[in-house]
Amino acid sequence: MMEYEVLVETINPCGGERHANREFLEVEAESPEAYAREHGRYPVLDTAKNSSGDTVIITGDGKGSIVRYTFTE
Repeated sequence: MMEYEVLVETINPCGGERHANREFLEVEAESPEAYAREHGRYPVLDTAKNSSGDTVIITGDGKGSIVRYTFTE
């Protein structure tokens, strides 16, 4: 198991990214993808790396609601 600091951003279609709810979590998981699948309320839409090398996973309902997870080791 790896330890990650995770930024969870919940973005709704009305408020957009500027009004996202943000929270930081300390988690242990096999992988970022496994954590997002197990704990996310929406299916995974995309997985990428940001410029800092962090794993970014985007989940959503296909109607505008998005939860973005940024995993830092």
